[in-house]
Amino acid sequence: MLENFRKSFIAKLFLCIIVLWIILALIFGFTDLEISIAVVDENSPWGIFGRDFGEAPGWGLIAIGLSTLIGSFEKNIKKQKISAYVIILIGTVLFVIGVISSSSYLMRVGGALTLPLVLFTIIFFKKDWGEYRKISAVITVLTVVNPLLFIQITKVLCGRVRFVDLMSLADYSPWFLPPGPASRGRSFPSGHTSMSFMILPLLILMRDYTWKNPKRIILTALVLGWAIFVGLSRIVLGAHYASDVLFSAGVAFVVTILMYRQLYLKKN
Repeated sequence: MLENFRKSFIAKLFLCIIVLWIILALIFGFTDLEISIAVVDENSPWGIFGRDFGEAPGWGLIAIGLSTLIGSFEKNIKKQKISAYVIILIGTVLFVIGVISSSSYLMRVGGALTLPLVLFTIIFFKKDWGEYRKISAVITVLTVVNPLLFIQITKVLCGRVRFVDLMSLADYSPWFLPPGPASRGRSFPSGHTSMSFMILPLLILMRDYTWKNPKRIILTALVLGWAIFVGLSRIVLGAHYASDVLFSAGVAFVVTILMYRQLYLKKN
């Protein structure tokens, strides 16, 4: 009974997201430029905060998800943590390189990869990471599909010029008429937004809680609030248009829902 309800709910949610995605894509296709002209403030404090730290939770969850997924295939509980040690080492090296080269970006990425994973490993050191295989698989697949493949490939193929880089309004192009690979633009879609939505799979952890449960309400508000905040911050700084943010968020929702349906709602 509960499983049938969940399947029905997920199907309706998926349909609603697709319909909303199409509607907003059409709207932003003709209003992107006007929206940016109205809201862009390159000195926005909260926009700068979103730029500098918006990806951090995503990097942390990627590190946890990948190390947990790899470790889950090892039966020995202590050996399961080897993958975490390797990623912690990589994060530490990136942080040190960032310090030496005065690269704040490398320091942020290195710290975001290392600190959450260290805490996770300490807290769940005695746990069998095989129990977290499904959720870590969702995180890892989302990482590959959205930030790694969709974002990087589409940026190159579309070549859309960022609002802040427009020499004149004549250089603007809607998302459905991109300049193409010859252009140096990298606006469409938003990489920061895709990373901020990496925390979306955390909502799966609340699947057994009622909608009125405070834990579910708080986690949902934090996850969606943060992701939307980062997306808006990219628009405010002029680094992305509304449609850039929309497509990154849309792919994150679609992949997460499909993976949830495949791993949690289908019988083995």
